[in-house]
Amino acid sequence: MTGLLDGKTAIIYGGGGGIGGGVARTFAREGAKVFLVGRTRQTLDAVAKDITSAGRSADVAVVDALDEQAVDEHVRAVASEAGSVDVSFNLITRGDVQGTPLVDMTTDDLLRAVVTGLQSNFITAKTAARRMIEQGSGVILHLNSASGAGAMPGMGSTGPADAATEAFMRYLAAEVGPQGVRVCGIWTAGVAETLTDEKIAAVGGDGAPTAETVKEMIAGMAALRRAPGLTDVAEVAAFLASDRAAGMTGTIANVTSGLVLR
Repeated sequence: MTGLLDGKTAIIYGGGGGIGGGVARTFAREGAKVFLVGRTRQTLDAVAKDITSAGRSADVAVVDALDEQAVDEHVRAVASEAGSVDVSFNLITRGDVQGTPLVDMTTDDLLRAVVTGLQSNFITAKTAARRMIEQGSGVILHLNSASGAGAMPGMGSTGPADAATEAFMRYLAAEVGPQGVRVCGIWTAGVAETLTDEKIAAVGGDGAPTAETVKEMIAGMAALRRAPGLTDVAEVAAFLASDRAAGMTGTIANVTSGLVLR
């Protein structure tokens, strides 16, 4: 049985994280040779072990996605080993701050997610795009919460960070499309399996709600009456990375369970 991504090489930045690991496992199941990149070897190795135990291929590299030289060297190494770089997906954390009114937020708290998100996506996307242009094909993916498309009180730095990355990716799609390179994104929010009290507190501070409360809030507001799941996100990502989505670029797939209706 053939997979959606048979014969493709995929680099996943943040591959040891909740969403990154789920995407990596799905890509590998669909036949891709997966290269997991991040700053923490332990979490990367855990995902790689799951993939190789299932008889699939996974490689691990400790690389900071904000280090342009390191990213470039790694992409060159992947291309040399695998022969191509077919998919690049940046899923690193940005240091978002939510729950604080903008008028009370510090400049550093606002800019951290904007700068980290835009800088890391710029570095990883442009590095992959250069290689993909030489090949005449490739897919660059990104993910955010859809906060940049609207305005919701309390979202803090998340909306500006989402909007900055989306704008960059649309411009990139327009520039690299003629060379056969596609650029697509995914909107999602509150992916159920990745929500923990610790992660929510890191974003929302001491007064942040519990993970269970957040899941219930999302389910109450979403059209499907549930939070999006990890499988929902990973399956859409695999489709976008595949040749079945060959006519899609410069666009966003909405995987919010109807939390965002547009």
